[in-house]
Amino acid sequence: MKQTFVLIAAAIIGFSTPVLAQSDDNETEITVTNAEGKKEIIDLPEAMTNEYDSLLSVYNNRTYLNINTDCNMPDVNPVYSKEVYKERLARIPSVIELPYNDVVQKFIDRYSGRLRRSVSIMLGAQNFYMPTFEEALESYGLPLELKYLPVIESALNPNAVSHVGATGLWQFMLATGKQYGLEINSLVDERRDPVRASYAAAHYLRDLYKIFGDWNLVIAAYNCGPENINKAIHRSNGATDYWQIYPYLPKETRGYVPAFIAANYIMNYYCDHNICPMQANLPGKTDTVVVSRDVHFEQVAQVLGMEIDQIKQLNPQYRRNIVNGSTRPMALRLPATLVGKFIDNEDSIYAYRPDVLLAKRTEVEVNDDVPLYSRRSSSSSRSKSSSSRKSRSKGKKGKKNKGGRNVTIRQGDTLSDIAKRNGTTVSKLKKLNKISGSSIRAGKKLRIK
Repeated sequence: MKQTFVLIAAAIIGFSTPVLAQSDDNETEITVTNAEGKKEIIDLPEAMTNEYDSLLSVYNNRTYLNINTDCNMPDVNPVYSKEVYKERLARIPSVIELPYNDVVQKFIDRYSGRLRRSVSIMLGAQNFYMPTFEEALESYGLPLELKYLPVIESALNPNAVSHVGATGLWQFMLATGKQYGLEINSLVDERRDPVRASYAAAHYLRDLYKIFGDWNLVIAAYNCGPENINKAIHRSNGATDYWQIYPYLPKETRGYVPAFIAANYIMNYYCDHNICPMQANLPGKTDTVVVSRDVHFEQVAQVLGMEIDQIKQLNPQYRRNIVNGSTRPMALRLPATLVGKFIDNEDSIYAYRPDVLLAKRTEVEVNDDVPLYSRRSSSSSRSKSSSSRKSRSKGKKGKKNKGGRNVTIRQGDTLSDIAKRNGTTVSKLKKLNKISGSSIRAGKKLRIK
């Protein structure tokens, strides 16, 4: 575990005590003390356990974010009194209640301490995504402060996948994503599409508000599902306040609303904690082309002179680097400056190594060669082999020789019995053994073949 440092609370309102910045670690839970003085463990939202390096590896972050050399704040984390935190939260323009308590403080400390470098990345990355979030929320008439939900859901990583399979910026589970119109199959996963997923999330949030009529309950339900919220309400004798049903919630959901409040705090007051945002050089404008044939990203990249990583970043919904236009017309997002080049070279794009990149046969021929052996002869061979083994171990049942196969006539046997037992006919037995009548004697040998 990397070295960390203890935060020292200031005793005087408005006075800050600088402490060394803390590093990311791999903790997945925090311990808080409840009103009765007992310690309890809360699971951290998964995005709060992400490593700094994993966030920096995201294409947008790697390509368009740089250290802000104009920001010369010391890398220390000032800690303020309780009253300062309360006053700052109250100043945030929000219709959602953002109260202060010790649990919220724990999450503020984490964002401003251990996760401060990750916050620096997210402050830069929000330039890519926040306009889309705000447009989607606005279109459904929702509070714009909900735009910080993806901060705790995915740390603004469009390719984030949780340990239970929740995917994308808004961390949709597969069933919920499909319920809200997102296409998910082997080739396409629109949970990764920032635009489509944002509108689906806004729709879902509006539906949850119709159920609960309280934004803190809506935020909690977004994390654990409305069924778990209803169970917690029932167990708390009908209480409909998040902080009252808190003990009856899943461990992660107990930290979810506090984390949301802390995310709102840190994204507004990062300067007061000496966090320098990464400098974002926004990519140029993009546009879409519609394709009605399957096309591989490498076909596009090679003909247009692009990086495949850039195409992936612009089209994260395509899971296998293939736009399945043959299923139905599909959109491919490109830099606006290359849209005309795509249209002019569309035939060349489709013609670039399709036999290798799109090697999926539409028709195959069945091998109709006649084998050197048939099923019947193979079966017969097995029968012969089996009979030979039996004859070696039990001589009285017959033996194989150059003249064919013989069996010993048992007491009470008839030619009909022997023929039936050995897969032949009475007439063949008579002919092989030169028998004119039907009399046979026990103990004598009878030729079968």
